[in-house]
Amino acid sequence: MQAEEIRVRGQVQGVGFRPFIWRLAARLGVVGDVRNDAEGVLIRAVGADLDAFVAAIRSERPPLARIDAIERAPLADGPTPSGVSSDVFPGFSIVQTVGGNANTKVAPDAATCADCLAEIRDPAERRHRYAFANCTHCGPRFSIIERIPYDRAATTMRAFAMCADCRGEYDDPADRRFHAQPIACAACGPRLWLERDGREIEGDPIALAAERLAAGRIVAIKGLGGFHLACDALNEDAVATLRRRKKRPGKPFALMGDEAAINRFARVQAAEWTALRDPSAPILLLPRQAPAGEPHLAPSVAPGLDRIGWMLPYAPLHHLLLAAADRPLVMTSGNRSGEPQAVENQEAREKLSAFCDDFLMHDRPIARRLDDSVARIFRGELQLMRRARGYAPATLELPSGLAAAPPILAAGGELKAALCLTKDGAALLSHHLGDLEDALSFEEYEKAEADYAALFDHRPAAVACDPHPDYRATRFAEAKAEALGAPLIHVQHHHAHIAACMAENGWPLDGAPVLGVALDGTGYGPDGTIWGGEILVCDYRSYRRVAHLAPVALPGGAAAVKEPWRCLVAQLARAFPDWSDAQAALAGTRAAEHLAEKPVAAIRSMLGRGLNAPLSSSAGRLFDAAAAALGIAADRQSYEGETGMRMETLARRGQDRAGPANGPNRPAPAYRLATHRGAAPTAIDPAPLWPALLGDLRAGVSAETIAYRFHDALAHALAEAAGPHLGAVGAIALSGGVAANTLLIERFDFWRQRIDGVRPASDGGPALLLHREAPPSDGGLALGQAAVAAARML
Repeated sequence: MQAEEIRVRGQVQGVGFRPFIWRLAARLGVVGDVRNDAEGVLIRAVGADLDAFVAAIRSERPPLARIDAIERAPLADGPTPSGVSSDVFPGFSIVQTVGGNANTKVAPDAATCADCLAEIRDPAERRHRYAFANCTHCGPRFSIIERIPYDRAATTMRAFAMCADCRGEYDDPADRRFHAQPIACAACGPRLWLERDGREIEGDPIALAAERLAAGRIVAIKGLGGFHLACDALNEDAVATLRRRKKRPGKPFALMGDEAAINRFARVQAAEWTALRDPSAPILLLPRQAPAGEPHLAPSVAPGLDRIGWMLPYAPLHHLLLAAADRPLVMTSGNRSGEPQAVENQEAREKLSAFCDDFLMHDRPIARRLDDSVARIFRGELQLMRRARGYAPATLELPSGLAAAPPILAAGGELKAALCLTKDGAALLSHHLGDLEDALSFEEYEKAEADYAALFDHRPAAVACDPHPDYRATRFAEAKAEALGAPLIHVQHHHAHIAACMAENGWPLDGAPVLGVALDGTGYGPDGTIWGGEILVCDYRSYRRVAHLAPVALPGGAAAVKEPWRCLVAQLARAFPDWSDAQAALAGTRAAEHLAEKPVAAIRSMLGRGLNAPLSSSAGRLFDAAAAALGIAADRQSYEGETGMRMETLARRGQDRAGPANGPNRPAPAYRLATHRGAAPTAIDPAPLWPALLGDLRAGVSAETIAYRFHDALAHALAEAAGPHLGAVGAIALSGGVAANTLLIERFDFWRQRIDGVRPASDGGPALLLHREAPPSDGGLALGQAAVAAARML
């Protein structure tokens, strides 16, 4: 007979872990007890074969559980040689939760499971058509929890007293709703209603909302982590009205549809169906597909893009509404431009009334705002573009060598902000917190840091941040470090990008150096310029800049980031020192007509005098210039990254027309960038591509072909600059917002494998590291800052 105390660490609360242990113990003849505490789950077990018991815990764990570690120790009050005393462990029981310092994982919100979905569809079930059905395998978790350990009294469900039927299920270890903290039914749980102008409308709220959506109205819907604005995705008038009201002229809308709708309007592969059906239920970027007959998606759902974000319904409310509406729906965040999405009912009434016609409300409070996660499948693996509902607050294991570092708080960046907390060898990368340029988003950011610190009992020994002095995140980190009396560690922006990619790929602290290709729009450079097209040789502790795009001025500073035509003028002024040559190269093109309406002379004067024209090596601004030449968002970008996303769409079409692009006899790119290796670091000069690109424009070459040639040329130049360093590194890491461009990744990988003397990864050459759970954009920056800070603290 064995007697042990078994500690299970990981994501083991709120996922049905205790009833799972109870059923497993009954099956294997184990006696003892199990409880939640601040460390995770603690089991006291006595049985003939505890090795089999522990093996079954690992292999049969509940669907939402994640086990980080199982620790075993002899039980102090174990059995005597003659057996187990019946007054010690008469059977196996689930005992009261014990508090303490939080050191466990909280489960993310999970999409409706098959059993709950069957219930709400079955007229014979008492939860038929109940919009808040859930069990231990699905439903709200992170969006309702307020403190650890995870019990109903520690969630926003504490205001709803269970009826006798729900209490019976909650107390029955054999029931899948045993200790399901959000358990509810129509008799005792949250209620749903439709309202207009602050007045509740009588009738079935789901049916009423579906009628209004079918009639072309816009409905604000309260979900798990906040409000969505919804309308009929097949109705162009409705979608255009939503754009006009929300002042969102071009940014793509996400769509929600059932499997039939997604299959009709998108091309979906097996790995993508797996991601869509996962309990995390992200928005997944999928290639468009035009159905053979009517209906078609509204044209303004995603202007100029060949991929649309789709998600399956992930809450009972969504399943019921989609079934009643019988059409795919636009589901976009319910917020004013730049602000966080609304989560409280009165807040929604005040902020969203100008956008919607009706509200579909409920009375379950939301503990924290959670946007929908955005992902894609690339090379067979899921990559998160935005980390939020369904993924946060799951943790990432720190690589070998970093686990011993003390707790660290990393503040992230200014755009797509996220925090990272490290503790006990794990990194908790927060949910998406918005752009901190907005004051309300920064307030939410401050609240989120306090929320995470309290929820996970986090006391940082060091604070890491970006060195940009004007970032709100940097100023926050400085104040936090001073208040704690903790060291402040500045981590260069692009070093943090590469370190994030290294960390989530498990690159060890003592591993070989990595060649990092960091491509984005803006990053603070230690030389006083704006970086953004960087090749670095680095480890976690330090980096060396070995190549970069040649710096080009940004006329007007921040104005050039929003107005791509300014970047085009700057690139042309550098490529053609005599402006008359630039005019000749532009002659007869749409770009010439467009620039004729702009104050080009004033911009050239600004460039000549170096007035409000900071230098930038940004790959994002190079994309802006090329897009402006093609007439894409030339006047103004309506959302961050618009030119890059639309250029990639055009380039993919151009690649399809170009035919096989990866043959052994592939010629050199149609355009070239110069690689100047005279002095370190190498400068990658875009000036030579402009005469060729403008020549194609004059010759009437399609925008799709030009966009593809631009991508191919930039990828070739990056690979050429990286080539001399590939023999001395263990891997290549790609990161940054521009490096989210899958075509650019594919072309870079093609060209770097054809550089003389460089073997592909399959033949022992450097591996290609890509992001998966940490976004390649600034949403993953905090993870890299934390990894670098951990290495330096060690």
